[in-house]
Amino acid sequence: MDFATQIDHTVLGPEKTASDISNLVDQAEEYGMNVCVPPRYVEYADSLTDNRLVTVVGFPNGTSKTSSKVFEAREAFDDGADEIDMVAHIGDIKSEDVTSVQVEVEEVVRSVNVPVKVIIESHLLSESDIRAVCQACKDANADFVKTSTGFSGGGAEIQDVKMMSEYLPVKASGGISNLDEALRMIEAGAERIGASSGYEIMKEYEETS
Repeated sequence: MDFATQIDHTVLGPEKTASDISNLVDQAEEYGMNVCVPPRYVEYADSLTDNRLVTVVGFPNGTSKTSSKVFEAREAFDDGADEIDMVAHIGDIKSEDVTSVQVEVEEVVRSVNVPVKVIIESHLLSESDIRAVCQACKDANADFVKTSTGFSGGGAEIQDVKMMSEYLPVKASGGISNLDEALRMIEAGAERIGASSGYEIMKEYEETS
């Protein structure tokens, strides 16, 4: 697999502008990375690039209603998103109510004809929580599980990626800022890397290849 296509080059901060999105797209196209943008910029990003386009749903806390997440997913799909990264309700996971998580993921998966990744904030969970929610996501026909939003005080950890990869393909995200960290996540089992430092990671990769 081409390394660049494993990178979701990401801009998701609340202060980001259309100019930031345009710059992100230019950087992604230089190396062939995927583009990950907030929902309001999906249609704009789609007008700028043919690279794989990713957006987020229920972001960053996952506490919106299932119906809202389904609406967001459908609208993002209509605007041109090629993949959806949805935030699970972490409170349900920590309450050991993974059945509710599974039902919600199933509804989002059914609502769009594109891959769905489920963000579980693994650094907030116990091993048993991670295993339970990953199995629920697998049963719900999700395409990936994703470690983190990067907005909850933690991010991807090697041991969590290894564990999660036993169930579904993993997107490691949160705190990955250089090539060494990205490669260690891939070695641990990640098939995709989410990073706002995608451009710097690819420059390092090019220099060492």
